[in-house]
Amino acid sequence: MTHEESGTAFRLAYAPGVTPAKWAGIWAERVPGVPLTLVSVPAADVVGLLRGDGADAGFVRLPVERDGLSVIPLYVETTVVVVPKDHAVTAADEVTVADLADDEVFHPLDDVLEWAARPGLPAFERPATTADAIRLVAAGAGLLVVPQSLARLHHRRDLTYRPVTDAPQSQVALAWPAERTTDLVEDFIGIVRGRTANSSRGRAPAQPAQKTAQKTTQKAAQKAAQRESGKPQGGSGRRSVPTGRGKKGRRSR
Repeated sequence: MTHEESGTAFRLAYAPGVTPAKWAGIWAERVPGVPLTLVSVPAADVVGLLRGDGADAGFVRLPVERDGLSVIPLYVETTVVVVPKDHAVTAADEVTVADLADDEVFHPLDDVLEWAARPGLPAFERPATTADAIRLVAAGAGLLVVPQSLARLHHRRDLTYRPVTDAPQSQVALAWPAERTTDLVEDFIGIVRGRTANSSRGRAPAQPAQKTAQKTTQKAAQKAAQRESGKPQGGSGRRSVPTGRGKKGRRSR
């Protein structure tokens, strides 16, 4: 039974910072009969949700454990340092990790960046979440290095950010259970990859088959009408006029 037949929604999980609104809008236009349910979960929980059938597909931050998953990398984010607006960092358009060496830098438990060596000085605590770390930065207790989308998500008027050119970056990808690659999953893959509604990989290609079925039905109806009217079958009816052109041996070779 398909999702359309069962009436269920297409469940899309996404990590904080990922904004699926654009893709959700296109989905509503192309697959109006199936509602899209957005499920926001911590980045570390998206894969578990997919494995547990809590979502049909999800936006994850790489790297993830790919066993049993199909993964399509999408884009890489700029990494930024979040600072108070009066911090010395704001004098530059961009900074390096070395520029943060004398500052305390928070490392929240939900950090999505893979650090070989964390920047700056260790802060006095590890906040539980990025949101908690943002509040500590606003209080002047230290700095925070995150993907730019998270800096935007937790925007505050008293804070700003600058790109960190040599910091690790976060890559966002679309993932789903490989064994559950349904037609709706294929639809969403097409949307994310920018395919048009008429792409050969989308659901719209069913239209030629529908047209063929319609033509077959029309031909059957025409034949039935011809039988009722006494006209010979075969389309144009030209074969009903006997001529000698069809006999063999009349043409000179």
